[in-house]
Amino acid sequence: MVSGMGPARRMTERIDARGLLCPLPVLRLRKHLLALPPGTRVALIATDRAAILDVPHFCAESGHRLIATQNIAPGETEYTVERGPDA
Repeated sequence: MVSGMGPARRMTERIDARGLLCPLPVLRLRKHLLALPPGTRVALIATDRAAILDVPHFCAESGHRLIATQNIAPGETEYTVERGPDA
């Protein structure tokens, strides 16, 4: 589901991973990022407590950039990730 339009490099897709447990939120994020051009941003919404460690680690290991981490509701965190150029 696309929530923002505008230049393709800044388009933000929203991935709803609420209720999924490790490693599923990161696997869903990975799958979406692989299908997108470099520079595209994705917002992952997760309730899994392990995501606070998993998402930054995934980004660092995969060449993506974690733009922001924000608590959006009790127990829900949104991670904004930009697809890396060589990922």
